[in-house]
Amino acid sequence: MIIIPHIEIIRIEDAFPVGCFGNLLISTRYFCVTLEPPVFENKRNFACIPAGQYECERVLSMKFGTTYEILNVPNRSLIRFHSGNKVQDTEGCVCLGEYIDRDSDAIRRSMDTMTRFKNIMAPYPKFRLTIKEAWD
Repeated sequence: MIIIPHIEIIRIEDAFPVGCFGNLLISTRYFCVTLEPPVFENKRNFACIPAGQYECERVLSMKFGTTYEILNVPNRSLIRFHSGNKVQDTEGCVCLGEYIDRDSDAIRRSMDTMTRFKNIMAPYPKFRLTIKEAWD
């Protein structure tokens, strides 16, 4: 029996307009930081998705290669995990990085972090994602 890891994003800072920063945990263990667009009423291509629980599945993206898509986001589609450093690199998706660079309002080592994430998750075509906001 394969135990599918539970992925959790805990949003720690909504720094409008530079983005929403968080921590990603795999099976309750810290893995990396995240960057999403700011919290802004679920506006398509401009805001992070609402906090909640989602199913994710592996997809092949023309732009990002093999990655994971977050499914059943209200009024949204094509929300994916991918590399990126600044909020301009995402239109509603989740970027992964090693650390937050406060001097430039960015995350760093994103491509390496995304590769590590895909390697860890390779055995799992699907997983459940929980997104929480630390300020709630």
